[in-house]
Amino acid sequence: MTDTIFGKIARGETDTKLVYEDDRCVAFHDINPQAPVHLLVIPREPAVDATQADENTLGHIFAVAARLGQKHCPDGFRLVTNIGKEGGQEVFHLHVHVLGGRQMKKLG
Repeated sequence: MTDTIFGKIARGETDTKLVYEDDRCVAFHDINPQAPVHLLVIPREPAVDATQADENTLGHIFAVAARLGQKHCPDGFRLVTNIGKEGGQEVFHLHVHVLGGRQMKKLG
């Protein structure tokens, strides 16, 4: 895995304002928001995507994302992770999007 901007953020090497942090993950606002609330939750320990993360890490970042969604979007939110180029992944460091603050379109 090559280093990414998310790796630098996770290590505290940028001036990114965090909305949450613990010893296993950090969360911050997306710089290209797709909804009024658009947070990213990333693990400190790098994994390319959800297929390569261990279950404890994956479970932890989804639990944190759900709590942040509930806090910032009490009327509802969406959690999304993109996997691979065709799945829309742009930064190859596992991350979960927390999207809310508006009515989301139904999928499918």
